[in-house]
Amino acid sequence: MISDWNDAYANGAYIQGAEQFPEQWIQQAAQFREGLIAANRARLDLGYGASERERFDLFMPEGPAIGLAVFVHGGYWRMFDKSSWSHLARGAVERGYAVLIPSYTLCPQATIAEITGQIARAISQAAGMVSGPIHLSGHSAGGHLVSRMACALSPLGQGAASRLGHVLSISGLHDLRPLLKTDLNRELRLDWATATAESAALQAPRSGTRLTAWVGGDERPEFIRQSELIANIWTGCAVDTSLVVEAGRHHFDVIDGLADANSAMVDHWLSQ
Repeated sequence: MISDWNDAYANGAYIQGAEQFPEQWIQQAAQFREGLIAANRARLDLGYGASERERFDLFMPEGPAIGLAVFVHGGYWRMFDKSSWSHLARGAVERGYAVLIPSYTLCPQATIAEITGQIARAISQAAGMVSGPIHLSGHSAGGHLVSRMACALSPLGQGAASRLGHVLSISGLHDLRPLLKTDLNRELRLDWATATAESAALQAPRSGTRLTAWVGGDERPEFIRQSELIANIWTGCAVDTSLVVEAGRHHFDVIDGLADANSAMVDHWLSQ
C-alpha cells in the first residue's frame, strides 16, 4: 500500500545525476535545431492559437515527408517547452517524417483539459501542412496527452483523427486520480470529476487505435503500473495495444531512443 503519494510520483530523487539532464537536453536540442536551420528544414515558432505558448516547431526530412510524427513533452503539465526536445525529432526525421513538437500553456495558467485541447489544435494545424499518416508520441505528461488524442471522446478533429497511426505513450500517466493525493495538484487543480474525465485509461478508445505503452524497467513502480494499466484496459476494449518495459532505462533516459533512427523504439513506433 502506498502511503506517500508525493514519493510515488517523484522521479529525480531516484535517478543518479538527475539535475544534469535538463541542461543536456537543451544543448542537444539546440545543436539539432541549428543543423536543420542551416539546411532550411526547420519551421520554428509557428502559431496555432492566441496564447503566447501556443507555438510549435516543424522539422522536415530531406525529401518529401511520408507522414507526420509528433512528440509532446512532459514535465507534469507544469514545466518545459518545445525548445528542450528538438533532438528527439531526429529519429523520425531521418526515417522520412516531418516532426511536430508543440509547446502548450502550463498549469496552473491552464487546466489539463485546456492543454488537451491545445495539443489537438496543434496536431490538426500541422496535419493540414503535411499529408500521410500521423504517428503520435509523448513522454510522461506528454504520454497522457497523446493517449487522450486516441480516445473516442477526444478534441482532435475528424480529419486528423482519421489519419492516426501508431500512438506511443512513453512513461505516460493514464489514470490521473492518484495525483489528487499529491502536492502537484496545487497547480494541476484536479478534482475527482476532472481527473476521471482526463484519464485515458478510463475512456473508451477510438476505433482503430494502435497504442504502445513504453516504460523504463528502472522507473518508479507507479509509472510501470500506469503503463500496464492502459495496456490491460485497452486490450480489453479490443484495441491493438502493446506494453514494452525497456530494461535498464529510467524516467529521464527512456526517451533517448527517439533520437536514433535505428533504435528499437523508433522502429516499433513507425512500423506499419
